[in-house]
Amino acid sequence: MPNRIFSFPPIIDSQSQILILGSIPGGKSLEKQQYYAHPQNKFWRIILTLVNEEFTEDYAQRIATIKKHHIALWDVIDSCERKGSLDSEIKNEEANQIAGLLETHPNIKAIFCNGGKSYKNLVKLLGKDSDLPVFLLPSTSPAYTIPFEKKLEEWKKILCFLK
Repeated sequence: MPNRIFSFPPIIDSQSQILILGSIPGGKSLEKQQYYAHPQNKFWRIILTLVNEEFTEDYAQRIATIKKHHIALWDVIDSCERKGSLDSEIKNEEANQIAGLLETHPNIKAIFCNGGKSYKNLVKLLGKDSDLPVFLLPSTSPAYTIPFEKKLEEWKKILCFLK
C-alpha cells in the first residue's frame, strides 16, 4: 500500500464567506505544497475568472486574491493512503474537522464541494441537514473531462454568496 498522505492546513481568515472543499491534494499539489498545482487543473483559472482578477502562476498572489475575495480553501480528508492522484484510489481515510472549522469561522455562509468525493464525504461528516447550504460543483481536475466553459458556468454559483 502507498505511503500515507496528508492535506494542507486550511486557507481561511475571519473575513471568509465561502468555503471551497476538495478531497485531498493530488500528487503534483503535494510535490509543490500548493492547492491545485497540477497545470491542467482548472481551479485557479475558474476562480480568478469569476472574481475578475488576472490569471497568475504566482501562488502567493493566488492566495492573496482568494482571501481578498473572502474565499476559504480546505479538504474534507485530512489523511489517507492513495496510489496516484485519483479519488477512486483513496483508502483508509481520516476526515478533517470541518465542523470545528465552521464553528470558529461564523462568517462562512456556504460550502462548495469541488467534485463528488468531497461532497459525499462532507455529507457523511455534517449530515444531510447542514446549517449551511452545501453545493456540489463539477471537479476542476483534468480527470473530469467536461469543457472549461461548462465548469465555469456551474462554478458561478459561488458569486451569490460573495459581497
